[in-house]
Amino acid sequence: MPNPAEILNRAGIEARALTALLRAGAIGGSSPMKTVEILKTLRDFGPFGAAVHLAAIRHPDAPAIADERGEITYAQFDELINRLANALLDLGLEPGDGVAMLCKNHRAPLVVGFAASRAGLRSLWLNTSFSARQAGEVCEREGVDLLIHDGEFTTLLADVDPRYGKFAVDVTGETTDDLDALVAQGAATLPAAPAKPGRIVLLTSGTTGTPKGAPRSDPKGFAIPGGVLERMPMKSGEATVMGPPLFHGTGLLLALLAISVGNKLVLRTRFDPKQMLADIDQHKASTICVVPVMLQRIVELGPEVINTYDTSSLKCAFTAGSQLPAAVSKQVSELIGDVIYNLYGSTEVSVATIATPADVREVPTSVGRPTLGVRIKILDDKGQPLPQGQTGRIFVGTTSPFEGYTGGGGKDVIDGLMATGDVGHFDPQGRLYIDGRDDEMIVSGGENVFPREVEELLVTHPAIADAAVLGAEDEAFGQRLRAFIVLKPGQTLDAVAVQDFVKDNLARYKSPRDVLFLDELPRNPTGKVLKRELAQL
Repeated sequence: MPNPAEILNRAGIEARALTALLRAGAIGGSSPMKTVEILKTLRDFGPFGAAVHLAAIRHPDAPAIADERGEITYAQFDELINRLANALLDLGLEPGDGVAMLCKNHRAPLVVGFAASRAGLRSLWLNTSFSARQAGEVCEREGVDLLIHDGEFTTLLADVDPRYGKFAVDVTGETTDDLDALVAQGAATLPAAPAKPGRIVLLTSGTTGTPKGAPRSDPKGFAIPGGVLERMPMKSGEATVMGPPLFHGTGLLLALLAISVGNKLVLRTRFDPKQMLADIDQHKASTICVVPVMLQRIVELGPEVINTYDTSSLKCAFTAGSQLPAAVSKQVSELIGDVIYNLYGSTEVSVATIATPADVREVPTSVGRPTLGVRIKILDDKGQPLPQGQTGRIFVGTTSPFEGYTGGGGKDVIDGLMATGDVGHFDPQGRLYIDGRDDEMIVSGGENVFPREVEELLVTHPAIADAAVLGAEDEAFGQRLRAFIVLKPGQTLDAVAVQDFVKDNLARYKSPRDVLFLDELPRNPTGKVLKRELAQL
């Protein structure tokens, strides 16, 4: 049972969170009748299931979604969700049953996810890069009872046979698709409140193996959205352009924040750097959500192309999901402005830290300070705290703890804090630095090397567009460094030049013994380099 100090601390966290939500326009400004309806909806459906309905109460005629089908208002968005929730229940699905989506970025997966939560169902957000085998394995493991998917994945899902069927989506809206027909069957009124809101099941990135399901119940407070909005300048009535897939934690988090404050959410089925700039210009977007490789693709367009678009409305480029190279953040600051908010977290721990533009400009390799309600410790291999500045395993505690993987197992937990799988250190100002993965440390000739430091350096070379480093077995040294290099168009470089560049800037033992040149690095849809594929080259 929590002690009085813990209760007071949590009350203080929630008070700060509500202040941030009020300042952003996510709450407040409603009539007494609307306030009563808002509170009842939150009680009945939880923060996730209620999110769109709350926005529809406060901003019914404001644009909610802009995608390939056009734009819909919050009132229209809310009605679609109600109809689908009722239709799913009419089909016979019961609380706890699983509804999966294999969809790119458009309105359908959001409609499905919110509807499932309102109906008390589990929503499983599948990765659009899955092979047929992976899709089948994950659907079987997670207990999928109904599947909604983009039409392009029909063949890939041929062997998946959920008991309530599969429903295809036409992302263009040129035809009435299976999902449209299902939605039309449901009543437009709010469904009866479920015994408890449905759970959201996101999948881990799967960069080191088969993606695992990481379920989460609705959070019991507002610390996560409040903690993000306390740092970043998102406000009601603006526009947010989405880059990463919605099935990724970063994309879903920013989509929820945009909806909570009544933003227009701009969605595209594929990322294109010019299209994102055009969307910022057209919609006067104040916020974009990106993974670092997307920022890299934007700055690669160069100032002549970037300056043809009006990006003056942009206040926040919210980035997460993988390493943000310091060279890229510097280029963004020079070409677009001080707009980067760099988040560190994971599917398991949720949001851990955020670096503000001031942090990014001063120390671009930092991921910032812990957000509201988050505790972080740096521990050694025996679980003991390390002094400030020393590198060790990163353990995080949040107000919305991870519940364990659906297939069993979890992460190491010490004193209520969960291992992230990364190693890092704090600076004297309390900012966190990620030095690498705890399973990626390379021991070469008795010296410890984390690939991230070498990768950060390599991408500062004027001829190098992208780089990754990992260890390879070596009879003499135990392990040696192997670098994979992608050159910028029209540039030439040889292995010796790469090795000399590292020797000139870092300790000699950090210079890669092998250098391989590739056309591109293999990445998953959220921008993480698939090092298991590189290891096979």
